[in-house]
Amino acid sequence: MTREEFKTLFEMHFTQVRSYVFYRSGNTEVATDIAQEAFMKIWEKQNSVKTNKVKGLLFKIANDLFITHYRKEQRSFEFFNNYVFDKETHSPEEEMAFEQLKENYRKALDGMQERQLTVFLMSRVENLKYAEIAEIIGISVKAVEKRMKNALEYLRVNLKQE
Repeated sequence: MTREEFKTLFEMHFTQVRSYVFYRSGNTEVATDIAQEAFMKIWEKQNSVKTNKVKGLLFKIANDLFITHYRKEQRSFEFFNNYVFDKETHSPEEEMAFEQLKENYRKALDGMQERQLTVFLMSRVENLKYAEIAEIIGISVKAVEKRMKNALEYLRVNLKQE
């Protein structure tokens, strides 16, 4: 696929792909990001993509990217939706500090890489052992350990109190 062919493909289908993701997500920013990423994946696979099947592949890639995005978003907020803060034993100041920490934690999780976030949540929220996580994801235990180390380092840096 030449640059001109790719440019034509982009011009012909970008709006359709973005609209498709928008109808699923309700968010124009997410839809634009996912549509652009889908086209980037097509560009990366340009030698193995058949021109007559590229439109279907674009929508398949966009759908897969949306599902990944949605799952990441759901996992990030599941922890906070299930956590109950005991207001009877804590002062209003402690409650405010907790709400601030919760917001900072949510922002940090949103910025974490998908691979690190998955391992972190499987370990901390679902209480899975590294070997179980490795088996589910299909990677080595050492890779799980490295991702967890990177996730914890990321949180340590991004949750520092100022």
